[in-house]
Amino acid sequence: LALFLSDPNLQSALADGSLDLSSYSSTINSELATLERECIALHRQAAPDIRILREEMDVCDSILAGLHEMLLGFQADLSGLSGDIRQLQDQSRSLAVQVDNRRDAEEGLRLFLERIVVPPNLAHVICRGEVDELFLECVKDLEEKYAYVKMTEKNLDEPDCPDPGLVSSAGIPPASTVAGKEMVEHLSKLRLQAVDRTRAYFLKVMKQLRRPKTHVRMIQSHALLKYEYLVDFLLVASPTIHAEIRDVYVESMSKTLYTLFRTYHKQLLLLDMRLATRVDLIAVEEAALRDAFSTKVNMRKRGDAFVLGDRAKVLDGAITAETGGDAATALTSSPINAHLALMNGDKYSYEMIFRSIMSHLIDSATNEYIFARQFLKEYGQDDCWHSIFGKTLSLVLEQLENYLFNCHDAIAILLMIKLTHYYKRMVKARRIDKVMEPFLDRVTNLFWPRLKMVMDAH
Repeated sequence: LALFLSDPNLQSALADGSLDLSSYSSTINSELATLERECIALHRQAAPDIRILREEMDVCDSILAGLHEMLLGFQADLSGLSGDIRQLQDQSRSLAVQVDNRRDAEEGLRLFLERIVVPPNLAHVICRGEVDELFLECVKDLEEKYAYVKMTEKNLDEPDCPDPGLVSSAGIPPASTVAGKEMVEHLSKLRLQAVDRTRAYFLKVMKQLRRPKTHVRMIQSHALLKYEYLVDFLLVASPTIHAEIRDVYVESMSKTLYTLFRTYHKQLLLLDMRLATRVDLIAVEEAALRDAFSTKVNMRKRGDAFVLGDRAKVLDGAITAETGGDAATALTSSPINAHLALMNGDKYSYEMIFRSIMSHLIDSATNEYIFARQFLKEYGQDDCWHSIFGKTLSLVLEQLENYLFNCHDAIAILLMIKLTHYYKRMVKARRIDKVMEPFLDRVTNLFWPRLKMVMDAH
């Protein structure tokens, strides 16, 4: 009402009295009726569309209701899935912890098993393989495994303890574990097999040392020193077998060297030219020079044993050593090759023969002294060397003494004394004077009495 009263047109009409309310009301009613009829007509025209729209809305309502129910189901399922996801996350974290623990346990167990378990190829090589570099490596691995499974708490303070912190055995000494106790027996059997194979190999090689024309140094270098670890293995695993191998080697080399020097001296004696006899004196009785069937003096019976000539060449190198040269390798000329000399019909004075024998003897003594220290590990002990060279040195002394018994060549004796003095310097330079100097002293003691006898005869 206040809205109509505020209409200026209505206010002006009411003020001047020109508005007829009854007519105005009838006009309004007629307009309303007209509008109502038009509205009803429009409604009738749109009734089919409205009915279709209503049906579509009913369909949409049913669809939306279905979607609502579906979403409610999804919501319920998602709430259940979130619980499953949380459960899976918890399980995943638990499994991750278990995996880490198992990985750590697997690493520790792997280290432990690697140290005690014997691979099939290792057992095959030790039991059936050839004794070569692979066999040597397998024996080293076997010894490491055996030392590990035998380790107890008493061994933890030892400097060569394989695992002082017991890291790979989880703080338990391997000898106290069930696996360690079981593997000790298997490793011991395999160790005995390795000892047997090693013994058979060394006996086979040392049998070759006794064969004629054997290259001893080649066998020592390529068949013995190459496997010197196996000797250390025998010393630890089976001292009895080690002693057997040592005795067999000593016996084999002793016989081999004795035979070589006996044969070599016998061949060299065929090359001796015998420059002086008992009648080769400064003043000799004529009776010693007469023929058995004549009273004339035969001067052809007397040789010229007082001419030095080229015989001093036997000292080539020895004098150089005395004046400051290398005493270990001073002699320049090589020893006599007996086979070639016999074929060519060469002849030598006995001091050359003596030098050849002594050169070979000292070279062999040096080689054997070094070899015994490297192969048999007898540092500071010379029993092995003396056992090998005892018979050979006695043989050389006996051969020299037998020759000197009928030797009347003063120059040869003096040259051999000079050579012996040089050889003393040589053995000292080679650091084998401890074993060779007593022998050289005995050689010198053979020369001086004989030289005195020869000089007395003159």
